[in-house]
Amino acid sequence: MKKKIFALTLALVLALSLAACGGKKSTALKVAASPTPHAEILNQCVDILKEQGIELVVTEYSDYVVPNTAVEDGDEDANYFQHVPYLDNFNAERGTHLVSVAGVHIEPMGLYAGKSASLDAVPDGGKVAVPNDPTNEGRALLLLEAQGLIKLADSTKLDSTPKDIAENPKNLEFVELEAAQVPAALDEVDIAAINSNYALGAGLNPVEDALVIEAADSPYVNILTVKEGNENNEAVQALVKALQSDTVKDYINSTFGGAVVPAF
Repeated sequence: MKKKIFALTLALVLALSLAACGGKKSTALKVAASPTPHAEILNQCVDILKEQGIELVVTEYSDYVVPNTAVEDGDEDANYFQHVPYLDNFNAERGTHLVSVAGVHIEPMGLYAGKSASLDAVPDGGKVAVPNDPTNEGRALLLLEAQGLIKLADSTKLDSTPKDIAENPKNLEFVELEAAQVPAALDEVDIAAINSNYALGAGLNPVEDALVIEAADSPYVNILTVKEGNENNEAVQALVKALQSDTVKDYINSTFGGAVVPAF
């Protein structure tokens, strides 16, 4: 009798153990990202998080708006594509409640040759393509000012537009486009200010192909973003640690050759 009870007890324990193991599900963490380099960097975290029972699902977006609205609406848990000045402006304009949880890397913006082979060759009345979103346009104008091509009324203003140019000795004409469309306009303008992720996506090497590039101490650090209140989510914090790991740092340095710079 005792042997039967022991056998039944053992069988029940084994059954419960197997049920527990079979019923264990991974936590899904959905993250929106620009294809290059953000999604590529996130993909280096997939195996790291898998070991912790977290399934990292990366969805690629080609614009700078939907990744934020998707997080605000709860369709995505986080996003990775923007810097703080852009995020702050987005929240102010759209009433969203998004916050940064970690800085990951810097993508130096560069000026690229179009019809003009150099900055000195840009003619009077030359055309310059710049991103049309407030922070990246201001960033492009600051880069142009640093090269002496223009002078802004207030160089501390991060969201300057062509209307804020105080001096324009070459009478440059500004072609304002969505950031993702700027590389495609190179044949139609003299020079263009291009974000590194879109330069890379267009087959340009920011280090080798840019006429000039932002310094590595640029304040435009790309961040992991969540909706306010989700900062301490365990899966999000696990992703932060993975993104700021030596594995990711080594990947960035070996893959992008200075076009993308770790910020941790």
